[in-house]
Amino acid sequence: MLRLAVIGDVVGKPGRRAVAELAPLLRKRLGFDMLVANAENCAGGKGITPDTVRELLGAGVDVITTGDHAFDQKNAAEALAEPRVVRPLNYPPGAPGRGWTVVSSAHGVPVAVINVMGRVFMKPADCPFRAVEHVLDEARAAARVVVVDMHAEATSEKIAMGWFLDGRVTAVCGSHTHVLTADARVLPHGTAYITDVGMTGAHQSVLGREVAPVLGHFLTGLPQRSELAEHDVRLNGALIDVDETTGTACAITTLQEVLPPA
Repeated sequence: MLRLAVIGDVVGKPGRRAVAELAPLLRKRLGFDMLVANAENCAGGKGITPDTVRELLGAGVDVITTGDHAFDQKNAAEALAEPRVVRPLNYPPGAPGRGWTVVSSAHGVPVAVINVMGRVFMKPADCPFRAVEHVLDEARAAARVVVVDMHAEATSEKIAMGWFLDGRVTAVCGSHTHVLTADARVLPHGTAYITDVGMTGAHQSVLGREVAPVLGHFLTGLPQRSELAEHDVRLNGALIDVDETTGTACAITTLQEVLPPA
């Protein structure tokens, strides 16, 4: 049996600290063989950098996925050159980086991780369904275990991707909305699904940002400078148990761990 942990959007320094302090403890306690983290907001709350990528990989993350903020930092292309970092597969041709990768688990089981981005209420992108379809045979030839990070705003689009891939991949895990959802389940043909794996960062916040300026923006419509929040830091995600011989998911449960105050 293979156990995977997939954690939600790592936001800024508080999120990186949660990964550094909690991931080794959780790996030992829960016995997962691989940790996949969406970290498109790990650098100052928006984007990735080579330094933040190295920090997360050094803390025990095995694969980093991203999303619509993948290129927000000026040196993002350098960060995306790391083979264990993926950006949405359905970015237009010529975008730096790769849309999927294969990494071996702690026990040597190859795992393919595919990253796609939704189009509903999101930046323009190619069709995520056709993009996955285009690489799926190649990914499955490289690894029986295939995990898809569906980075999207609309729950309907994420759920549709789950049904589209049911029985053809091990798991479809949604990201982007920073809110851990209560719908973790194994679909009829053996694909684990959850609409959003939540946020790893400060939960006394609005999606990782300080509450007051975000409220000010909603109340007045005026631009507000918002800093990253720092209190009530938690790690959110999902644990997936997999039959490594077939790539079929056996179970999926949500994960929420509070980082003790410093």
